[in-house]
Amino acid sequence: MAIHKILRRSLSAEKRSTEVPKGHLTVYVGESEKKRFVIPLTYLNDPLFQELLFQTEEEFGFHHPMGGLTIPCSEESFIDLTSHLSKP
Repeated sequence: MAIHKILRRSLSAEKRSTEVPKGHLTVYVGESEKKRFVIPLTYLNDPLFQELLFQTEEEFGFHHPMGGLTIPCSEESFIDLTSHLSKP
């Protein structure tokens, strides 16, 4: 499954990152300038987040030059989506 491939590559890059709490993942978000976000792994189970990952894979493949998962959407869109995910 494609999401598993993205996650596996991203988690291996996490081992090289600094200060990522257990149960979290670093993603880089932005269309031109990339900003680093640390998100809970539980986001990966959410259908909205999975759709974002699927769209990213469809449009950009698996090349992630930042060393972690790169999501080339606007920062505002990412923040809007994740704010919905963190609500109970």
